[in-house]
Amino acid sequence: MQMKLKLTVAAAVAMLGGLAAAQDMVVKIGHVGPISGAQASYGKDNENGARMAIDDLNAAGVVIGGKKVKLELVAEDDAADPKQGAAAAQKLCDAKVAGVAGHLNSGTTIPASKIYNDCGIPHITPSATNPNLTKPGYKTTYRLLANDNALGAGLAFYAADGLKLKTVAIIDDRTAYGQGVAEVFKNTAKQKGMTVVDEQYTTDKSTDFMAILTAIKAKNPDAIFFGGMDPQAGPMLRQMEQLGLTRQKYFGGDGICTMDLIKQSGGAKTLDNVVCAEGGASLEKMPTGKAWKARYDAKFPGQFQVYSPYVYDAVFVLVEAMKAAGSADPKVYTPFIGKTNFKGVTTTVQFESNGELKNPAMTLYTYKGDKKNALN
Repeated sequence: MQMKLKLTVAAAVAMLGGLAAAQDMVVKIGHVGPISGAQASYGKDNENGARMAIDDLNAAGVVIGGKKVKLELVAEDDAADPKQGAAAAQKLCDAKVAGVAGHLNSGTTIPASKIYNDCGIPHITPSATNPNLTKPGYKTTYRLLANDNALGAGLAFYAADGLKLKTVAIIDDRTAYGQGVAEVFKNTAKQKGMTVVDEQYTTDKSTDFMAILTAIKAKNPDAIFFGGMDPQAGPMLRQMEQLGLTRQKYFGGDGICTMDLIKQSGGAKTLDNVVCAEGGASLEKMPTGKAWKARYDAKFPGQFQVYSPYVYDAVFVLVEAMKAAGSADPKVYTPFIGKTNFKGVTTTVQFESNGELKNPAMTLYTYKGDKKNALN
């Protein structure tokens, strides 16, 4: 009889334990980036950052409003295409995710931001730098790094004051990102006394730049600024070498500032002339950057590009806001994102009232051989 009672009690405890596990709240976090197409290496790196954050949070255990939570990642591919980005945003709204880490590109993030605002879901971009993103004043939009006003201006200051360059030709890929950062660089360079000798345009799908580079060669500038991404910058650097444009400095924003640029440029000597900028500190100067990168490399060997630590922090910021609010309901916890004071991998995250990061850092980089080196 006593043994039967013990068994009954044990069964009841087991049943209660199973019931408690079954009642764990599932909270979905969205991520969007280009998992296909020419920019897939960025998108996969970003998604890896989101997956790593979800895994770390689940391993540590998350409690929101007194309930144990299991986080799930809902990942979408926008192929760096604005229409596909808008469709991905709507899918995440329909899936009732609690928040979104993404998108990668300004061209996809800006249209998606309205969709997230309309359905009441907060999103934190780890990498979209066009200043126009925060101009509508959506209370659901946040940015985790410096915008193009800082990047473009910083590069122009270095060109004029650091390198004493006098003339520059400008190329942009006509995307929201490329056009935006090129415009800021151009305006700041002019203010610093530099002369813009030529302006040329391409697309984010092009790989043949011989015609525009030949036109630029005739103007013999001290530097070329490219507003765009590394799948175009790499071939452009190769073609510059072929045309003998080997003395010109080559400037660009965070879109070209990747480890993949080394491979994309195919050993061109012009890689040594690159000066690029990223919003944020170098990994070595991030609060826990080196240790985080070692864990990332063990989990995703050879896949690191630029933005995965920012995506990682973005997921944590969303969850920290939920914990502070005691709710994963976007209507309840979104206002708490603006009160964030989170010591992340990349920085201590705090936001301005318009969703921009407070006190964003910026780092300039150069390339030597197969290494990317911080200048500051």
